[in-house]
Amino acid sequence: MRAFLLAVTAFFVAPNALAQTDALPTGKLPDTARPVAYRLDMTIVPSQPRFSGHTEIDVDLKAPARSIFLHGRSLHMAKASVRIAGKETPATFTQKTPQGLAQLDFGRTLPAGRITLKFDHDGAFATGPAGLYHLEIDKQWYSWTQFESIDARSAFPSFDEPGFKTPFTVSIRTAPGLMAISNAPEAGKPVKAGKLVRHNFIATKPLPTYLIAFVVGPFASVETVVPPSPQRKEPLPLRVIGTKPNAGQLQYALDESGKIVTLLESYFDQPFPYPKLDQIGSPVMPGAMENAGADIYGDGILFLDEKAPTPNKQTFGMVVAHELSHQWFGDLVTPAWWDDLWLNESFANWMGYRIGNAWRPDLNIGVDAIKEGFDAMKLDALAAGRPIHERITKDADIDAAFDAITYGKGGHVVGMIAAYMGEEKFRDGVRLHMRRHFHGNASTEQFFGSLAEAAHDPRVLQSLRSFVDQQGVPVVTLRRTAAGFDASQQRYAYFGSNAPAQQWLVPLCVRVAIAKNCTLLEGATAKIAAPSGQGPVVPNAGGWGYYRFELDQRDWDALIAAGATLPEPEALALDDSLWASFYAGKPRVPQLVQLARVMAAHPASRIALDNAERLRGLEARGLVTPQALPAYRQMLSAIYRPMLDKLGFDPAAGINTAESPDTRQLRRDLLDIVVAACDPSVRTRLTTALDAYLAGDTKALDGQYLQTAIALATEARGSAFARTIADKALSGTDPALAEAGLAGIASSNNPEVARWFLNDFTDPRLPAQPRLMVTALFLRSPATRDIASSFMLTHFDEFSKTAGGGGIFSARMAGMFNGLCSVEQANQVDAKLRPQLADDSTLGLDRVVETIRNCARFRDAKTQEVSAALMAVH
Repeated sequence: MRAFLLAVTAFFVAPNALAQTDALPTGKLPDTARPVAYRLDMTIVPSQPRFSGHTEIDVDLKAPARSIFLHGRSLHMAKASVRIAGKETPATFTQKTPQGLAQLDFGRTLPAGRITLKFDHDGAFATGPAGLYHLEIDKQWYSWTQFESIDARSAFPSFDEPGFKTPFTVSIRTAPGLMAISNAPEAGKPVKAGKLVRHNFIATKPLPTYLIAFVVGPFASVETVVPPSPQRKEPLPLRVIGTKPNAGQLQYALDESGKIVTLLESYFDQPFPYPKLDQIGSPVMPGAMENAGADIYGDGILFLDEKAPTPNKQTFGMVVAHELSHQWFGDLVTPAWWDDLWLNESFANWMGYRIGNAWRPDLNIGVDAIKEGFDAMKLDALAAGRPIHERITKDADIDAAFDAITYGKGGHVVGMIAAYMGEEKFRDGVRLHMRRHFHGNASTEQFFGSLAEAAHDPRVLQSLRSFVDQQGVPVVTLRRTAAGFDASQQRYAYFGSNAPAQQWLVPLCVRVAIAKNCTLLEGATAKIAAPSGQGPVVPNAGGWGYYRFELDQRDWDALIAAGATLPEPEALALDDSLWASFYAGKPRVPQLVQLARVMAAHPASRIALDNAERLRGLEARGLVTPQALPAYRQMLSAIYRPMLDKLGFDPAAGINTAESPDTRQLRRDLLDIVVAACDPSVRTRLTTALDAYLAGDTKALDGQYLQTAIALATEARGSAFARTIADKALSGTDPALAEAGLAGIASSNNPEVARWFLNDFTDPRLPAQPRLMVTALFLRSPATRDIASSFMLTHFDEFSKTAGGGGIFSARMAGMFNGLCSVEQANQVDAKLRPQLADDSTLGLDRVVETIRNCARFRDAKTQEVSAALMAVH
């Protein structure tokens, strides 16, 4: 719910109504002019509706020109001029496209050589994390920036491409008493500038526009230095900065960020690239951003303490390591163009898990890299998709590259190649790459070249290319022979869909007991030697292979039986491949249930519960008939209720405070599963405790169970009870109820409640943005999603207008409909959203429509078979 709210916040950016012109460049700017230095003097007073700036750009004009293209979006241009040979003349700035392509007309032909462009401009603050945005928090105003990918142009006129790296000399004028932060350290104390003060910053190292940052407000901060390291002789100034309500939550990030910096310096064998590091929180940041020397994170990522639940600390370690690794890989060495975005994000994703794991091995962060890769396969298996390394020819396609393919698949593929090469050779290739392109730009081919030199094996690079340059997931089938295995590969496809014939150079690692055999599987078929040893065959030894596998029945059964003893990465690979086999159309239900029973005994809780979520997906997809529902629920309860009983469950507040965060989280996850299985005793205990809580006994129900209890009671009692909860939640008298109340109502799976909320509930205390979030929650439950879908499509234009409009909203909101499961609904979603995406990428919508149709095809063909199997295995 929190992640969804943060994502929704990003929609609220004012659109530009200008139309695209086919004759204009749509992606890279023409090779006519190149910036060599920026001087930015920004006036940023967060309490005001608008900001302003004076921008000067030194430019090398490569050939005589009467006009040039650059970027600027939704800026009011008070003055534009050009200075050449000491003479300044007016120029005309015109925005040409909604994406912010602009043209500067000089009024005459200028000769080739050095010129300086000068602009006086102003613009409106955004209210969500795109461009220069501001927020009021506890009656005080703050502002931040989020310029990746192409939103720097909404703050100042610029050549807004990653290939243009120059020094930036920044000054920020703001109200006295406010803190101002940018990429470089301040050059002395602020100086008076009329009623404002001016903060001057030293010139940066060469940077692209998307890594520039301006942060202004009455922030709280703590500071220290990162001690010298073997790579860095001087201490590194480090600050952690947050809004006033977070003043008491800054120390953990201060204590831990420096440790991660030191680990990264050791990996790259280079000092931190910039003269200071600020770690900054933003309450609406959906993730984090690697601005050089000034990283910005969502508050929930950065601000915690050692008592926080393990998942929170895992997120901190992974995300901070990810963003700080970008200071080298992305900031110091920057992609030449957005085609090479994967170099940034795929590598940093792998590094985030790797260095996060080195920071706190006890948190077991590293295995989540593999889980994220397997999760990405669900998207990568669709026909609508893209390769990791994709040619980008227009601005509208850039943001579509920031997806699970770049992060999850890309990180997994990087890890696969590193594991196959050996981490030392891979690291040596990375270090060579960093030395070659120090403070410069690099392409995919240049990165490949550095790895090739370190690998001394050209086939490793051919393998990497085969995974980076084509979409899709290979599925490797192993059939036993007298000498080992016959191995074959093909592209994985969902049931009823056709996948093109593709081949990869697959780094295939097979394990039996402690013996492992790794080879590069080239071609459609090959013979693989069997590792010596006794035991089940593990077709993805170590779990780093970005492929799925198929086995003979005997080998499947043997591997499932050993599931609880497998290391976590291999257990995840087993879960993914068996379920993928099921969704490809194989009759696997008895094996899936047996897998869930076996894995419930796995010592790692994330593995023990992984199949529970997958089993719950059967009901969500409509694969369980009413006749099979009792057996299905009893099966869930039989597997997971004993685990809950072993932990013990008392809904009262404060009962389990002495337990570890992991144990409390496991109990909560198990409770959700048992509740989904309609266990009557657990449901009664929760609703009884809720009634006592609502009657004034706040100790009767622990806050962590409040949303679940509200959902259960609302499901049973209907809209009258929902109305009572909504009133109490919106009154603001109980913060816990304010957070859990509406979410509980929307999770009730009660059609009558959905109709009441969506059609009749019009309380003015619920603004449009949170209402949109609650509507999305109704879309997640099988009994309410059709009602919510109809409502959302009927009122889509109203939501779109409130959220900033048009293609931005449509592209990002397509994912709301991902859980639908009928061809008619797929057609409705497509018909409503596609016309609004004329100037935006349709990839997200294409994926959603295909996912809905796949679900419908599988449900129509397999429901009876699945339900019969569930009743038989019970």
